[in-house]
Amino acid sequence: MTNEMMNLRALVERSPDAGFLRDMISFAARRVMELEVGDRTGAAPAEKSFDRLVQRNGYRDRDWDTRAGTVELRIPKLRKGSYFPLP
Repeated sequence: MTNEMMNLRALVERSPDAGFLRDMISFAARRVMELEVGDRTGAAPAEKSFDRLVQRNGYRDRDWDTRAGTVELRIPKLRKGSYFPLP
């Protein structure tokens, strides 16, 4: 099984679609994180709301190793508390 996974990873990394696949993974991860942080803060980015629970405070850059290669993520930061995306 491990050998098959290593062969699959090598095949995906060499394919011309690997860049497209990494972009799609990055897009999906970014959207999910933004929705989770929106729920946690009580407002969308730059939205004025009296129901806001906490403000955003920029992003922290992290690399995420996937089978399609390394994906660069920008994880939102919060002023109070913390946000960690689920693996």
